[in-house]
Amino acid sequence: MTTQAPPKAVDGAIGFLDERFGTAGFLRGKMKKVFPDHWSFMLGEIALYSFIILLATGTFLTLWFKPSMSEVVYNGHYTKLYGVHMSEAYNSTLRISFDVRGGLLMRQIHHWAAVLFVASLTVHMLRVFFTGAYRKPREVNWLIGLGLFTLALLEGLFGYSLPDDLLSGTGLRITQGVMQSIPLVGTYLFYFAFGGDFPGHDFIPRLYTVHVLLIPGILLALVGAHFMILWHQGHTQFPGKNRAEKNVIGKPFYPVFMIKAGAFFMFTFAVIALLGTFAQINPIWLFGPYTPDAITAGSQPDYYMGFLEGALRIMPNWETNLWGHTVSWNVLVPALVPLGLIMTGAALWPFIEQWATGDKRIHHIADRPRNAPFRTAVGMTAVTFYGLLWLAGGNDVIADKFHVSLYATTWFFRVAVFVGPAIAYFVTKRICLGLQNKDADILHHGVESGVIMRLPSGEFIEVHEPARDEDKAVLTGKVPLPELAIEDEDENGIPSPSARGPLGKLRKNLNQAFTADDVPVNGHDEGHDDTGPHAEEDLQPGGVEPGGTGGSRAISHH
Repeated sequence: MTTQAPPKAVDGAIGFLDERFGTAGFLRGKMKKVFPDHWSFMLGEIALYSFIILLATGTFLTLWFKPSMSEVVYNGHYTKLYGVHMSEAYNSTLRISFDVRGGLLMRQIHHWAAVLFVASLTVHMLRVFFTGAYRKPREVNWLIGLGLFTLALLEGLFGYSLPDDLLSGTGLRITQGVMQSIPLVGTYLFYFAFGGDFPGHDFIPRLYTVHVLLIPGILLALVGAHFMILWHQGHTQFPGKNRAEKNVIGKPFYPVFMIKAGAFFMFTFAVIALLGTFAQINPIWLFGPYTPDAITAGSQPDYYMGFLEGALRIMPNWETNLWGHTVSWNVLVPALVPLGLIMTGAALWPFIEQWATGDKRIHHIADRPRNAPFRTAVGMTAVTFYGLLWLAGGNDVIADKFHVSLYATTWFFRVAVFVGPAIAYFVTKRICLGLQNKDADILHHGVESGVIMRLPSGEFIEVHEPARDEDKAVLTGKVPLPELAIEDEDENGIPSPSARGPLGKLRKNLNQAFTADDVPVNGHDEGHDDTGPHAEEDLQPGGVEPGGTGGSRAISHH
């Protein structure tokens, strides 16, 4: 295989660094690193590009924003608020919007980039979950991704709370209530954060420091760690012809991936810039400055906080008085339980799956979601739970637009958040099993050719032809889970210690959930030995990329 020499500009830069740091061998090798080519891999790239745009536009906004709660009188160009008393934070945000050249565009680009950042992170992590890309050796990177997602939610909340408008002030009021609802330490946390009574003069400056320094610094560190681990371990790839656990088929980092990445960044920036230009978002001048005695109907947070808003709206008004202290379950449960269930469950899932299935193999081939019915069903259960809470966050808007009772809407969501996820689990699992049966049928009986044949008996049938080699490789790419030996009893009929306790019973039930009702796909008669995920490295010529956690992986350039 011939390798194109890098251009003089790149080769000269590598030579410059090599003369000083001895890095030529490393850099030249990494320029040839291969990345698989699949549309879903772009989701993580969109998150990265949105984060870069956030940093650039955020730097611009910090030059004019004043994080102060000192009261001033507005005398800017927006005449409807002329002469109104407001905080310096709100006043400076209005000046950015109406007096600084390009300020409103930068504000809107920054806000849209934040929305796209969280959205792409969400969909990217769903792709990783449904394809099993979190499995060994990528558990640590999965936890880093969850940390990035959690910090992105906080960063978004803090960002749209800084202008001190009526909408963001209402959100901060809810944040204060959540802090105070925490038993024993809630009041201390509230006074520590706000520096006194709400809203106070200290919280916005403190929030500003956290928003522009602390969380972005942690995000940068986590993004760097995420990509260093990804670069070392290699990317997962989907089943296909000649694709195996020990090779990577795709495009080299230079020049193909670099050119595509640059183009995708420009496309992402163009979309966000167009949204910032033509789609209005967070018009704070319409909300007015925050005052504790004012409130608006139909107020909604950014979509990624909507599920917490929905949980707060549908939670019954439960309180408990214990030893002179009130526990406000109506605030504490919505604030901690939904996010805690989703994030804690997601963090523990790779280790629960490995423990329940006994699968400790290294995985570089991603699963098709249909081939893991239990995992896919659980994932859709969480998505449905999140989606219903998100819809519940707009129960007043739904009641108004559809002319139904607000109380009926609230009670519907109180029931739906329990019934909906159960229905989603059952339906998703049945769909996955149906798709697996279809795959097995294609392997054994072929695909419809469109040719109609008449038999001597007079019956008309459609002729089937074998599936293409590429399709066969995908269909036979399903790797069965290893058998987990769980002994219920020994030879004397005495229950074994491992299965006697609650953990042993739980492991057995989880193992059955992962493996039960699975449709076996036996493709050995269709040439699976040559095209499946365990194909030998010599199927395609290529160099050997050393250093991956799963051992050396051959590189194939297509």
